Amino acid sequence: MTPFKLTDELLSEIEALIEDQKNSRLESLLNEVHYADIAEIINELSEEHATYLIKLLDSDKTSDVLTELDEDVREAILNNLSAKEIAGELEELDTDDAADIVGELPKEIIHEVISEIEDREHAKDIVDLLRYDENSAGGLMAKELVKVRESWNVLTCVKEMRAQAENVTRVHSIYVVDDNDKLKGRLSLKDLLTTSTKSHISDVYIPKVDSVSVNEKPEEVAKIMSKYDLEAIPVVDEMNRLVGRITIDDIVDVIREEAEKDYQMAAGISQDVEADDSIWNLTRARLPWLFLGLVGGLGAAAIMGSFENMISSHAILFFFTPLIAAMAGNVGVQSSAIIVQGLANDDLKGGVGSRLIKEMLLAMLNGVVLATVLLIFTWVYKGDFLTSLAISISLVVVIIVAGLIGTFIPLFLHKRGIDPAIATGPFITTSNDIFGILIYFTIAKILLGI
Repeated sequence: MTPFKLTDELLSEIEALIEDQKNSRLESLLNEVHYADIAEIINELSEEHATYLIKLLDSDKTSDVLTELDEDVREAILNNLSAKEIAGELEELDTDDAADIVGELPKEIIHEVISEIEDREHAKDIVDLLRYDENSAGGLMAKELVKVRESWNVLTCVKEMRAQAENVTRVHSIYVVDDNDKLKGRLSLKDLLTTSTKSHISDVYIPKVDSVSVNEKPEEVAKIMSKYDLEAIPVVDEMNRLVGRITIDDIVDVIREEAEKDYQMAAGISQDVEADDSIWNLTRARLPWLFLGLVGGLGAAAIMGSFENMISSHAILFFFTPLIAAMAGNVGVQSSAIIVQGLANDDLKGGVGSRLIKEMLLAMLNGVVLATVLLIFTWVYKGDFLTSLAISISLVVVIIVAGLIGTFIPLFLHKRGIDPAIATGPFITTSNDIFGILIYFTIAKILLGI
């Protein structure tokens, strides 16, 4: 299958067909196009053209398209649809996707949309999902699943599974519950097919099954599913009753969103923004960390000012200041990035003390190698061994301190329940710049006897 590629020519052709209202040609052109690719097309169209295309295509396809659209594009389209039209799209979606879309609607029309859904059981499930925090397993799960009771025999089980499977897009697992819907285990399809039809499910099901609570954080669900290579995981309430399931496609979205958030935080962006957001939103997201950088720069300048006399008599120290600051920032970011990655993957071994000792030894080794190169260069360049030695020793100490700060801060933040990704950006760079310059001039002052 050739990967879809949206070209300017194709986009122009689609816009022309919409303008001329050549519906049959449009439908023919998009008939074999995947719904995710149609969403890519619609994201590039004007609001009027996007709404026209959504209304033109069949609901079984456009409902999936809606889930793939950019949020602002989807919001604009939904504003141009009636409550009945929105309800028609929701009926074609799994409950988790439908609940996500309903949650984005203005509060004043949510009730009207829900009341227009003809499948009342589907509507009830959507409403049930809306009561969960979106940042929880309950807000992530879907109600569609296949479950059987341990008291059934195999023949009854197969009949019930057939009826339930009609409403499930993909059957990943068969869950076993008791008469109170408490999760008991899972059922192997192989065991089901090779067992007598008169046998009871209680005799053949597998009691071991991984599950998560409705209140579990999506990031924790992602870790569990990744660790055990699960395609789906059941969700239970406080009484261990089976209430839904989370599938791998939802977890992929969680991982992607978490990675985007961490990347933005590491880059010094405090809010979730995109390139097409307004200047005001982008400014609000960037300014706090830029202000921190300004404060850090003023602090570094003040430190250098206190060593003004030393800089005047040993001007060479001034020229190596950017190098010291840059090395401190780079080492700190490297150290914190490794720790944050280990925390995110839940594979960080050992306590804080052992991590700091390891980082100190690593930083010392790197520092000695780099300082040796710097010593030789500076000595050849200026011919002043003592000054060259002072700069090189300062570099070793600065690298060690930067490594320790880059290791300790994310561990400290994690212990306090704060996202440690914040430590990999301007926070570490700025703090290490200040400490690096202070250490640099202090050591130089002591060794040079100024």
